[in-house]
Amino acid sequence: MLLIVAGVVVLPIAWIWRRHPTLQARRHALTVLLLFVTFDLVIFGAFTRLTDSGLGCPDWPGCYGSGSPFGASQQIDQARSAMPNGPVTHSKAWIEMLHRYLAASVGALIVVLTVLAWRQRWLARSQVDLTALAVAGPWLPTLTLFWVCVQGAFGALTVTMKLYPAIVTLHLLGGLGLLMLLGLQTTHGNPIAQALPAIPRSLQRYLSLVLLMLVLQVMLGGWVSTNYAVLACNDFPMCQGQWWPAMDFRQGFEVWRALGMTASGVPIDFAALTAIHYVHRLMAYLLLALLGVSVYLLQRASWRRPAKLLAALTGLQLITGLSNVVFDWPLAAALLHTAGAAALALLLTWLVAKSKRISDREARGHSAMKEFGSVA
Repeated sequence: MLLIVAGVVVLPIAWIWRRHPTLQARRHALTVLLLFVTFDLVIFGAFTRLTDSGLGCPDWPGCYGSGSPFGASQQIDQARSAMPNGPVTHSKAWIEMLHRYLAASVGALIVVLTVLAWRQRWLARSQVDLTALAVAGPWLPTLTLFWVCVQGAFGALTVTMKLYPAIVTLHLLGGLGLLMLLGLQTTHGNPIAQALPAIPRSLQRYLSLVLLMLVLQVMLGGWVSTNYAVLACNDFPMCQGQWWPAMDFRQGFEVWRALGMTASGVPIDFAALTAIHYVHRLMAYLLLALLGVSVYLLQRASWRRPAKLLAALTGLQLITGLSNVVFDWPLAAALLHTAGAAALALLLTWLVAKSKRISDREARGHSAMKEFGSVA
C-alpha cells in the first residue's frame, strides 16, 4: 500500500519541481494541487458512503490484511457468499481502497508541503529576509498536517466502529475543515483580488457568520446522510403530506449510537429519521436567505465576480437538494449536493480571508500615508 501511495505522489512532485524553480513557487503550486485533490477526495468520500462501500474492506488500513483487493479476493468471495446482500463485494472493496489510496496520497503531499514551509522559513531567517518571512509562515501547513493525521484516525474509526453515524459525520466535517485550511493557504497573490476594493468590517463579520452557519448545515447534512434519513420526507414543500409531521427529536439527535439503533440497542423509529431530515430542511431555508443577502451585499460592495459565483453555487445547492427529495436520492444529485457544499465552504473561506487581507493592506497603506504626511 505504501508503494502504491509513493508511486502516486512522486509524479506530481516531480512535475512541480521541474516546472517551478523557486521554493515559494513550488509551495504555492503544491498547495493548489492539494486543494484540487482534497476537493476530489471529499467527493469520492461521499461516493464511497452513498454506494454503501464504507465497509467494502472491513479492516484498516489494508483489505483483509492485503494492500489491495487483488490479494483479498478469496476473503471477499467468502464474505459475499456468507452475506450475498452484505457490504462486501469486489466493486465495493475497490471503491473503499481507492478512497484510502487517495487519502493517504493527500497526507503524504501535506507532509511535503509542511517540510517546504519550514525550509522556506529557515532560509528566510538565515538571510534576514523580512519580506520572505512575512509569507513563509509554516504554522498553517503544520496545523494542516496535524489535522490530516486526526482525519486519518477518524477514517480508521469509521471502519473499525462499523459506520457509527457520529464518527462518519465527524469524518465528513474533518474533510471539509481540511479543504478550508488549504483554501486559506491559497489566498496570497490571487490576481482576482488585486482589483477588489476593501469591504466594511461589518460585511466581513457577516460573511464569517454565514460560513459558520454553513458548517453547521453541513454537519446536519452529514447526520442526514449517515443515518439514511434523506427519504424520510419524499415530498416538498411539505413532508409526508404535512407541514409538521410526527418527529422524535430525542432519538434523532441521540449522538452516540450505532447505525439504525438507539443508544439502548433497539431500532430507531421512523419519526426520528423524520426529525433528522426536517431539521436539515428548516436550516436550509435560513441558510438560503443568508446566502441571498450575502450575494446582494457583495454586489453592492463591487465584488461582482465572487457574488455571481456565490449565487450560482447557492442555486446549485437548492436544485440538488430538491432533486434528492423529489427524485428519491439519485447518486448524481447527491454527489453534486456534496460538491456544492464543499465549494460554498471554500468560497466563503476565501471571501472572509481575502477581504480581511485587503482591509489590512489598505489600513497599512493609510497608516504609511499619515506617517509620510507628518514627516513632510
